[in-house]
Amino acid sequence: MMKKIGIMISALVFVSSAVFSQGQLDAYRYVQNGVGGTARYMGMSGAFGALGGDISVMSANPAGLAVYRSSEIVTTLSHRSVSSLTDWQGSSASGSRARLNFDNIAYVSYFPTSSDDGILGWNVGFSYNRVKDYHRNYSLSGMGDNLYSLTDYVAERANALNVHADDLYDTDGNAYAANNDWLSVLGYNAVFIDTYSDNKTKYISAFGDDVSGPYQLAGRRLNVLERGAIDQYNIAFGLNISDFLMLGADLAITDINHHYNSYFTEDFTNTNNLSLENWLTTKGSGYALNIGAIIRPVNFLRMGVAYNSPTWYKMSDYFKAKASSDTYYWSEPIVDAPTPDNAFYDYEYRSPDKWLFSAAFIIGQSALLSVDYELTNYGKMKIYDRAGNEDQITNGDVKANFSSAETLRIGGEVKVTPRFAVRAGASWIGNPMSDALKRATAEVYTVGTIPHYTIEKSITNYTVGLGYRFTPSFYMDIACVLKSEKEDLYPFSNIYDAEGRKIINSQPASLQTNTTQIALTLGYKF
Repeated sequence: MMKKIGIMISALVFVSSAVFSQGQLDAYRYVQNGVGGTARYMGMSGAFGALGGDISVMSANPAGLAVYRSSEIVTTLSHRSVSSLTDWQGSSASGSRARLNFDNIAYVSYFPTSSDDGILGWNVGFSYNRVKDYHRNYSLSGMGDNLYSLTDYVAERANALNVHADDLYDTDGNAYAANNDWLSVLGYNAVFIDTYSDNKTKYISAFGDDVSGPYQLAGRRLNVLERGAIDQYNIAFGLNISDFLMLGADLAITDINHHYNSYFTEDFTNTNNLSLENWLTTKGSGYALNIGAIIRPVNFLRMGVAYNSPTWYKMSDYFKAKASSDTYYWSEPIVDAPTPDNAFYDYEYRSPDKWLFSAAFIIGQSALLSVDYELTNYGKMKIYDRAGNEDQITNGDVKANFSSAETLRIGGEVKVTPRFAVRAGASWIGNPMSDALKRATAEVYTVGTIPHYTIEKSITNYTVGLGYRFTPSFYMDIACVLKSEKEDLYPFSNIYDAEGRKIINSQPASLQTNTTQIALTLGYKF
């Protein structure tokens, strides 16, 4: 008998926190780890913590604002090209994306005093910076070879619910309202899974039986499209005391806008197939307070220290998904099932705090070298519901699987002539993830009905830049940033039983994302 499922729900404006609360990897996604700002800042890989004198540093060490001896206005445009390459079971796939961004505009005002000692001057700065860009496309594709299917994964998730099949079948949204695992509900209604024999609380893949084990795939493909950015607005104050001690404070207002769309398909040797498409939009706004100091014990040396507080965000997720299958169960091929329309979830997120320790060496009038060491406590990321109550499961995962990690930035500048300068830099971002995440020895919980996720392996940035001063007031800087990010891409998580035995084995693909960013800054001092 034909079974055609259509769920038409006009509105579901709030959903259970167990369904939509962000997982540990989602919390990590919203950490700022890019190199963004003026072209001079980018050309030296952001190593300005002790150097100061660039408007972009005020969000890291606002004491750098006190180095200014004039007012200044700057703006930056950039062209970003992103390419990705995956390799899964010997099959490769690639994607690319290019776009022009308006990345930065800033103003700093200098107020000198008439004193020769003590407070020599103070500065106020305002800036907009794009601190992270999410735009990229990536894919996974290839032939299966005795691999577990997404249907096996969904069946095990449904088994963990221990609910009757009648409670998963949905025509009016009640099944979604009653169950905290929407992927199980969606999978059952799209006939990814079915009950085993007469046991209506035990589930198996609808593409075979559990006697023969995992089923051979004829092909699998995953396409992911990410869009959005993290934008930051800064208001900072700097104070110069005797050209020896610089102090600064900064209020940072940060906006998150992230869009995720994935399309996953599996084809089987008996010509059956399935598809799962997800859309997730995350929007948030938050604030942080940053303080810092720079000392200049001698003319050729500056040393800096800064503390960046967590950013406290108000967040919202807007979610939609649909699934379809073609199995041997039904005479008509396509079974479709969407999630309820207009589903969203409001929550709060606290990013990690960090310390910055810096040193800069001034070599005469023609060269400088600057080093930043940043320590970020990723274990303090936290998710709360909209009432401010902790998400105990996610925060427990964060505490168990994330620790502090270091970032090292090195940058240098040489003035070839009084007007022309060349720059270079590099940064290495440490990985805070536990071995359990890196080696996939524990199940990973993801948001909504999105089973796919990535595990970071390494991030490096190499930068070069040029600067030219047309007049004492007007200048132009150019920078190129080469970013390489390596990850493991999982179509879905491994699952383990109570004794720690792996019952669902998900084979990851290697994913490498390379970003080339060209930035142009125009500045005017007065």
